[in-house]
Amino acid sequence: MKLNQKLYLAATAVLVLIIWNANSQPGVGDLQGGFEEVTMYRNENNTGPIVRVYIVSVADVENAEMRAYGDYMLHTKFGNTKVYYFEKGASIPSNIKGGDSNFESKFDQFVLAKYEKNASGLISFNRY
Repeated sequence: MKLNQKLYLAATAVLVLIIWNANSQPGVGDLQGGFEEVTMYRNENNTGPIVRVYIVSVADVENAEMRAYGDYMLHTKFGNTKVYYFEKGASIPSNIKGGDSNFESKFDQFVLAKYEKNASGLISFNRY
C-alpha cells in the first residue's frame, strides 16, 4: 500500500470515530421525565452577564431527572441560568423576563422545582 493510501485510510478512520463519538454522547433527550421547553428568555447584553431563564414542562414528575436537565442547559461564565419546572398540563407562564421575578406571581404555586447556576458557577436546586 502506498503512503498516500495509508494516510487517507487513517484520516477516514479518525473522521468516522469523531462523528460516531459526537453522535453517541448523552443529552437532554436521554433523561427520564418527558421534558419539553415551553419558553425561554435571554437578555440582549453580549458584553456583560448573560441571563437565561427557561420554563420547562415535565410529563413524569416522579421519575424526572430535573437536576441533570438543568446541568445540560447553556451557561455562560459570569452569567446566570435559571430553569423553572412545571407539571405538563398545569398553568404555565408564556411570558417571562429577566430579573428577580421572572414571571407573574400567580404561577408560583405551580412551580415543581427551580434550578439555578449563578455567575460563580454555583448550583442551587430546590424541589417544592
